[in-house]
Amino acid sequence: MNPAQTSRPPTVHDVARAAGVSKSAVSLAVRNQKGLSEATRQHILSVAQELGYRSNVWARSLVQGRSGLVGVLLQDLGNSYHRDVTAGVEDAAAEQDLRLVIGHGRRDAAKLRTELDSLLALGVEGVVIVSSWLPPQALEEIARRVPLVVAGRLPELVSGVDSVANHDEIGARLAVEHLTELGHERIIHLTGSARPAAMHRQATFREVMREHVPGIEPRVEGPQRVDAAVRHVIFQLREEKAPPTAVFTQNDRVAADLVGACLDAGVSVPGQLSVVGYDNSSICRMLRPQLTSVDQPRQQMGRMALEMLSQRLAGRSEDLHERLSPQLVVRSSTGVPGT
Repeated sequence: MNPAQTSRPPTVHDVARAAGVSKSAVSLAVRNQKGLSEATRQHILSVAQELGYRSNVWARSLVQGRSGLVGVLLQDLGNSYHRDVTAGVEDAAAEQDLRLVIGHGRRDAAKLRTELDSLLALGVEGVVIVSSWLPPQALEEIARRVPLVVAGRLPELVSGVDSVANHDEIGARLAVEHLTELGHERIIHLTGSARPAAMHRQATFREVMREHVPGIEPRVEGPQRVDAAVRHVIFQLREEKAPPTAVFTQNDRVAADLVGACLDAGVSVPGQLSVVGYDNSSICRMLRPQLTSVDQPRQQMGRMALEMLSQRLAGRSEDLHERLSPQLVVRSSTGVPGT
């Protein structure tokens, strides 16, 4: 059969007939499943390509009673953290012959819920949520319908919902102890968020500062507009007799804003101010000086979230909550005070 001679797309029956095999053999070949020799698989795929055959997800879902689709609902597509977690989900899904459908919340809680409803309407078998913005009641309600895994720090554990998160207390401790070991005492924590992960980092900042610099009250700028907090740090550097010598920021984007403001103000980094970020995103290597940052295992979190979802689909009923430990990546934005 010549595809150019028919108005309809080729079907699995057409591929089976042209390849001289059964429909089940075609299904095994296009889904890359066991049960065929490599020579037979390649023969079927070659015929399928020649005919222009594409596997129909919706038709397959009717036959098998499942869609093979997994939803990923992320909060901010422009944030490298969310992109990297999603990439980890995608890699793990490909290994299990699952396909992703992505919903983008655009940093809006109402849109997040709308996008979640849209994913469910598409027939996804489960959802990985890369956000902590959805309220517990909404998560619990949806978890009664499909498996949910949250990649991120929840305000509270939700019955029926799995989670995998970065161990924020370890990350914050690594950052602050790195600065105190360099000799810094006047350290500021710069944050613009009141979300659970940010608040745990802030609490650990205060704890570690009281351990290592007991005579100085820990200083936190925020939560507030980040640009205002950055301007206040620059003001302190210019006007105070004993200005801060180091800043630990909420994330790399805040750190980048601060490093840029220092450059505009003629403040040397790290000569006058050492800066530590959080996330170890690609921006760390783009800045000059390159940014010291806490590396969250983002892709590993995504892979683990998909694995948890697969376990739920296979019948696991008990809740799982995993936390992965970050590491500190030291670069040239931090140094001994006054160097």
